[in-house]
Amino acid sequence: MIRLRGEPAMATVRYLVSDVELAIEFYTRHLGFALRQQFGPAMAILKRDDLTFWLAGPMASAARPMPDGRTPQPGGWNRVVIEVQDLPALAARMREAGLPFRNEIVDGPGGRQILCEDPSGNVVELFEPKA
Repeated sequence: MIRLRGEPAMATVRYLVSDVELAIEFYTRHLGFALRQQFGPAMAILKRDDLTFWLAGPMASAARPMPDGRTPQPGGWNRVVIEVQDLPALAARMREAGLPFRNEIVDGPGGRQILCEDPSGNVVELFEPKA
């Protein structure tokens, strides 16, 4: 375990988002995160258990172009994994709310998973471990 100033370090993930308000709504309403701090339309900090999410909008420093000219963008395939209970029920509620998924529920050796997208196209893997 990593320790900072004697305390266990918690995981922090930064996701680039196209709209901070939409992202806050998605993560708090559907995935159980709590808003801890918001910096206007530029950035928000959310928390769920030991996971802290930094949601960086287009006005955030994390969205500035790199020295080689590339601009950070949301999306891709790297993702955060959120452990859930009753994956089929959660996926059904999220589908009813009109949220996009990249696949159907997949069974694997350790459990089952499905990939949903936040409003900016960032992937979130919902994972239910085998009992």
